Amino acid sequence: MDIAHRNDQALTRDSLYGTAAESTYAGITSFMRRRYSRDLRGVDVAVSGVPFDTATSNRPGARFGPRGIRAASTGIAWERHWPWTFDPFDHLAVVDYGDCAFDSGVPQSVPESIEAHAERILGSGSAMLTFGGDHFITYPLLKAHARKHGPLALIHFDAHSDTWPDEEGKRIDHGTMFWHAAREGLVDPAQSVQIGLRTTNDDHQGFQVLDARQVHRRGCEAIVEAIRQRVGEQPVYLTFDIDCLDPAFAPGTGTPVCGGLSTLQVLEILGGLRGINLVGMDVVEVAPAYDSAEITSLAAATLAMEMLCLYAARHKVDR
Repeated sequence: MDIAHRNDQALTRDSLYGTAAESTYAGITSFMRRRYSRDLRGVDVAVSGVPFDTATSNRPGARFGPRGIRAASTGIAWERHWPWTFDPFDHLAVVDYGDCAFDSGVPQSVPESIEAHAERILGSGSAMLTFGGDHFITYPLLKAHARKHGPLALIHFDAHSDTWPDEEGKRIDHGTMFWHAAREGLVDPAQSVQIGLRTTNDDHQGFQVLDARQVHRRGCEAIVEAIRQRVGEQPVYLTFDIDCLDPAFAPGTGTPVCGGLSTLQVLEILGGLRGINLVGMDVVEVAPAYDSAEITSLAAATLAMEMLCLYAARHKVDR
């Protein structure tokens, strides 16, 4: 490795493009050493965090997820993301926008704050890569994305369906978001798919379910083909709850469930989705306090890079 590199690229980087080595154990921990900036002129993707976790139904702590993912990403930021044959940072101008601000003392105001945060970024012409926080944050993010792109195809990796009913519509709950999203027309269930589920909910709201046992039995290639057929050319929002991974691969989460996918399986599936019309993406439910050796945060950072590669392939490289 060339040791004549610059430190603290989050502040000193001249260009929004490219990958340059920096000590993995030092420096400002922006995501993948991208520049910290609120200036979105010419930016293709803004990375931001939503450190909110009071909608969780089990262990709290995902508010520290954005910080944990950023820190873990420094260990993989020194070279091109493997096994992709291009560096997404050669094609995408990416900044770390920092975190969404909200008043945690006024919980009912938080969804509106998240939605406004997303609208500011999307209104600039930039796409979003968002780190949670618990999975509730995807609901206001979907509202902002659907306002821009119309009804979305949802690709949802999770141990849980998150389609439990909320008839009164008052809950800020990380298990009801996609029940609302389907009913409000934010997503089109007929073009949406949930992968890795392994908890009981008999009401799927019209989503196709490829549960964990199907993934294990059918194999990654068959799952990729099923996803591609389901979403077609519809604008896609990709949301990844880290508890889709088995606790052996992601112990640092609030609602772990045994029998999940391996890191390799999800990387194979994501890599096979090259070409989908990806317009928005998030990784949620990383709770570093329950992690071991940062393996959950590292998995999340790696999955986020897969998403950036998918976005670059669709919007820049394969055009």
